Amino acid sequence: MRDGPGTILVGIDGSTSSLRAAAYALGMARRQGSRLIVVYVRTPPPALLPLADTGGAAATIIDTQDAVERELRAAFDERVQDLGIDARLVVRAGEPYTELCDAAREVQADAVIVGRSANFLHRVAGSIGNKLVRCGRWPVTVVP
Repeated sequence: MRDGPGTILVGIDGSTSSLRAAAYALGMARRQGSRLIVVYVRTPPPALLPLADTGGAAATIIDTQDAVERELRAAFDERVQDLGIDARLVVRAGEPYTELCDAAREVQADAVIVGRSANFLHRVAGSIGNKLVRCGRWPVTVVP
């Protein structure tokens, strides 16, 4: 029997709140002896953007995602491996809510942790954290 989650999934995107969520999840996994799955979802640029893109916006989006992924991998290798916890970084491409749900199902997550959305429209229309809570499959912690 385990007192707490056996597998914790945390979604990160490089934002300040997602990095706080990762730190919270890392501490929780270390204290509880849980497995930690860190998921970074690369969102592809809109399908029509390359057709109308004269300024290189699609390439900029991809370059930014490459840089975030490199930084996350470096930070993960540098900091997480030294703590002696079972942790894994997973990089996926697609819509963040769908990919987080799929990853949580695949690893049989006991808890999902995400950062609060910084986008005002997401707060009104529904953020990933709100969607995960409404989904009701896992306990969800939204870190400010």
